[in-house]
Amino acid sequence: MAAADVRGFDPGDGRISTPSAGRAPARSVGAPAVLPPLAPDGTSPEPARSEPAWSEPAWSEVVEHFREGLIICDSDGVVRHVSPVAERLLPEVTPGRGLAAAGLAVLTGVTDPDGFGHHGRRLRIRRVALSGSRSCLYVEDVTDSVSRADALLAERARSAFLAVVGEKLGNPLHPDRAAAAVIRLTVPTLAEVAVLVLAPRSGRARWWRATRADHESPTVDSGVLPAAALPPAIAEGLSGVEPHAVDWLVEQAVEAGWLPGLATSEVTARMVSLPGREAPAGVLLVARRTRWYDEADLDLVRAFAARAGAALTTAVLYRNQAEVADTLQASLVPVEPPEVTGVQWGTAYRPAQASLRIGGDFYGAHRLADGGAVFFLGDVSGKGVEAAVFTGQLRQCLQALHRVESHPGRLVKLLNDALLETTQAHGQGRFATLVLGTVRPHRDGGLSLTMAGGGHLPPLVLRNSGEVETVPLRGMLIGVVPDPRVGEVTVRLAVGETCLLYSDGVTEARGGRRGDEQFGQDRLVHAVTACHRMPAPALAERVEQVTCDWLGHGDHDDIAVLALRATGPGGRPRRHLHSVPAVPGTAERNPRS
Repeated sequence: MAAADVRGFDPGDGRISTPSAGRAPARSVGAPAVLPPLAPDGTSPEPARSEPAWSEPAWSEVVEHFREGLIICDSDGVVRHVSPVAERLLPEVTPGRGLAAAGLAVLTGVTDPDGFGHHGRRLRIRRVALSGSRSCLYVEDVTDSVSRADALLAERARSAFLAVVGEKLGNPLHPDRAAAAVIRLTVPTLAEVAVLVLAPRSGRARWWRATRADHESPTVDSGVLPAAALPPAIAEGLSGVEPHAVDWLVEQAVEAGWLPGLATSEVTARMVSLPGREAPAGVLLVARRTRWYDEADLDLVRAFAARAGAALTTAVLYRNQAEVADTLQASLVPVEPPEVTGVQWGTAYRPAQASLRIGGDFYGAHRLADGGAVFFLGDVSGKGVEAAVFTGQLRQCLQALHRVESHPGRLVKLLNDALLETTQAHGQGRFATLVLGTVRPHRDGGLSLTMAGGGHLPPLVLRNSGEVETVPLRGMLIGVVPDPRVGEVTVRLAVGETCLLYSDGVTEARGGRRGDEQFGQDRLVHAVTACHRMPAPALAERVEQVTCDWLGHGDHDDIAVLALRATGPGGRPRRHLHSVPAVPGTAERNPRS
């Protein structure tokens, strides 16, 4: 087939028109101009008389600049024309020979829309049927576009993976849980087998490993190694050396037993450090058999390691802070009073911020050399951690001062001087209220209580008759003035009678129908009336219960209760089963009361 046979051919529409070479295209008035037909190669048709003379380009000159190469075959499948572009892309195709003689099955079979690889390029073929059972093959080089599409898909997959990593690693705040989450995310995206080794702590290093067989879910296990027994490559990685370039990495991992079922000759492995605050938080070893780790793979592993290192560093920092907080909280939580002959203690404590477990209310007791004890209950200004720290300072002062002074009034004044010195040195300006007393047993089994008041609420005494007495105890705040006025009173408790100390978190608890009414002193007295037979622990729990029932679920101040009951020489009073009165206004808020 000559070039004249494809004159007027529009690539892609499946049609060929062959107008007469000597006939000019017809034109009519008002009709748009029609492009003249292309001349065969090497010829130039005579221009029509009504048209100006022009030089018509050859067909091959036009086709050479097509983006696609053209291969035209006759009805017998013999190649009749190969454009220069097609000749460069498919040098096996020769004009005058059958298309099958090129030896490429894709030319005669069903075309693949995704293309095929040929001489290091990616080609795509589109076949179009022409008239007379002829055909035309369009050959396009899609190497660059496919590469761009693959790169875009790879970047999207990378971004999606890192987004999942950021989401999954944003929650664990415990190093072990964070490490387990890291190692699960590694397989199978980055490796068939992955090993995470954390920085040693106390001479030992924790490691986690994830493996995946076929299409099963990853299996995670862990262990502990002495720091001295870590493979050299791991040790160098933990010291900050670029570990992915360390020689004999696979051999060391196999020797450590971290690559089960994988032979040294068939595995490729890499290792990266997990960045931490001052030193690496750990190292990540990735290994697989499918293909080598190229630079793009290593970039993804490093990006993953950066996120994993941040998550692990946060978890370790949180653990360290939690350990410090737990230690400090344990030292600030009120300590249960010691055993004293003839005395039964009862305590209740509820801080305003339950999550802290500490607050500004405090109580305690210390034994005296004569068999008695110093007891106290108080409240410092403020709430939360700062109040708890001030409470700890006050308790430490009492623990030291009671050894040199046991008289309640003088002991309170010594405590006042110590607090003034502390608060003025730190510029805190804090103060406290306090009831401090001594308890000593009598031969008849009763107790003698001498109490000093420092601006605190007056104690209550539950007599055996069921009467509730308010102890007339007064005094000034502690830690405000150098020489405060301190009230002092002595109370006798017979066997079975109880003295109750409480903080303002009880009487100032706001609740009731509208939620803004204070619990008050009268409701407290009513709540403990007829509770004189209760053991001291049960009485303290009773006060806490009715207070919380009054509060409902509202906010409250710190609540502290200390009860001491005279039990006699035997130390254990008889048990009694009896009913206790309901507190007005609490029954409708909580049926339990």
